[in-house]
Amino acid sequence: MYAIIATGGKQYKVAEGDVIRVEKLGVEEGATYTFENVLAVNNGELVVGTPNVAGATVTATVMGDGRAKKVIVYKYKRKSGYHKKNGHRQAYTQVKIEKINA
Repeated sequence: MYAIIATGGKQYKVAEGDVIRVEKLGVEEGATYTFENVLAVNNGELVVGTPNVAGATVTATVMGDGRAKKVIVYKYKRKSGYHKKNGHRQAYTQVKIEKINA
């Protein structure tokens, strides 16, 4: 059984027991979080929502927050001497999928 959820502007295919990193949720570690935007559920047959599956939720436990590896952003314009180096680390929340309620 798997589900497709939408959070943080992205879509994730999840099954029970999966550990995924999603955009930062702002929930403390050890808390339970429920994803309401379930786009599709497959438990033998695929049920696709319009846009969400009615009554379907995905329950997850928050394992903690973190920041991803640094991505270097380098801007450069030739012949003018312009260059600018910048870095970015995206914040994330790691969650473990506990239950798919469909």
